[in-house]
Amino acid sequence: MMWRQVAGHEIIDVPHSVALLDELTGLGNGRHLRQTVCELAAERASDPAPFTIGLANLDGFKPINDLFGPEAGDQILRQVAHRLKACVPEGATVTRTKDDEFAFVLPLIFERKGAEKLGRVLKEVLSAPFDLGDRNVRLSASFGFAVYPFAGNSFEDLLKSADTALYRSKRRGRGQITVYSQEIAQEMKRATQIEQALRNAIIADQVDVHFQPIVDLRSDSVVGFEALARWCDADLGYVSPSIFVPLAEERGFIESLAETLLRKAAQAALSWPKELFLSFNLSSAQLMDPATSSRLLSIIHQVGFDPRRLELEITETAVMADADVAQKIVSELRAAGVRVSLDDFGTGQSSLGRLRDFSFDKVKIDRAFVSRISADRASEHIIKAIVSMCEGLELEVVAEGIEDFAEALKLKALGCGMGQGYFYGKPADAVATMRYLSDRYRDVAASR
Repeated sequence: MMWRQVAGHEIIDVPHSVALLDELTGLGNGRHLRQTVCELAAERASDPAPFTIGLANLDGFKPINDLFGPEAGDQILRQVAHRLKACVPEGATVTRTKDDEFAFVLPLIFERKGAEKLGRVLKEVLSAPFDLGDRNVRLSASFGFAVYPFAGNSFEDLLKSADTALYRSKRRGRGQITVYSQEIAQEMKRATQIEQALRNAIIADQVDVHFQPIVDLRSDSVVGFEALARWCDADLGYVSPSIFVPLAEERGFIESLAETLLRKAAQAALSWPKELFLSFNLSSAQLMDPATSSRLLSIIHQVGFDPRRLELEITETAVMADADVAQKIVSELRAAGVRVSLDDFGTGQSSLGRLRDFSFDKVKIDRAFVSRISADRASEHIIKAIVSMCEGLELEVVAEGIEDFAEALKLKALGCGMGQGYFYGKPADAVATMRYLSDRYRDVAASR
């Protein structure tokens, strides 16, 4: 049998075996996957015994491909193919379907537990270093599985179910394993509903900004506010930012959301006393885009907000996505007068290294330590060490998540300079924030 393909303006006869082959890895390709699944389903049509298909996608492959070049990327893909082929059960088929995504047909895996068990084996195998000659690199992989006929009777439905499971794995972080179920399908459907509603809300300017006070712990006076996204949809009701912000990042429109919110926050901050700063969070996607600094500075200048009153918060996780680009963005922002804070300090894998490699103005101690400061001596010592270290590095320190007077008192005793949390004020909209400021300044004036 021959396949006919168009190359330029010529029609070339291609052997069937070649048409089903991925040239880079020597595995089957997407056509081969389809053929294998359809043949297996036809064999089992009269007695529909289950079988499983799986998808594996490399986490963080693109930055490594960009950093070391396409040849190194090809080497990694060939090594992935070799490892997968060596580890799948007898009778299984491994294919490369696109870029850094691989698929497999597993005739002898009949249910969820078997798929999860294999997923854990493959995850471990792919986590070992990849040899690029003069260097080794590490990657992880995410997996999605679908079991026939429960996840679909046709090839298209089965592949769509596996893709849904894979997408859920990617949403949950690196190295995750998901087997398709109706519950997961509903979860993904709701995520899509939220996405569409959020896109419309951004266009209609319906995502709001609330402000939480940041205080000087020595005097209890307000020194600034952190801007926080809030969204209440007419149909969905209140949607937590812990849901819609990561979703916007995953679906690729976090920049438009963040820039809309920064503009609104800066406009509101124009009404505050000039000595108060505005703190705003940047996402990992923004720290991977070299144009971020110019876009943010353009917004600030359009609004007429002094860049020296702006502080941008970034997390260590966000920085790690593309450290070189992030460092360039941080440098450009600081050169324009914007201050930069390292957020959630203490929860990353190499926070001390980030302090050495980047120029920060401030460190924010994660609430995980603050919440245990009264009952856990280890947390107290960690905070004391962070404060002492930051003094030596001439960095300001903010403790997040202060909930009560006892925590505030202990942080003051440890020498922590600033703090924020419900004890000092919950996030509030722009109008309530102005009222809060008026009350605070009136109380200060009355005490003099």
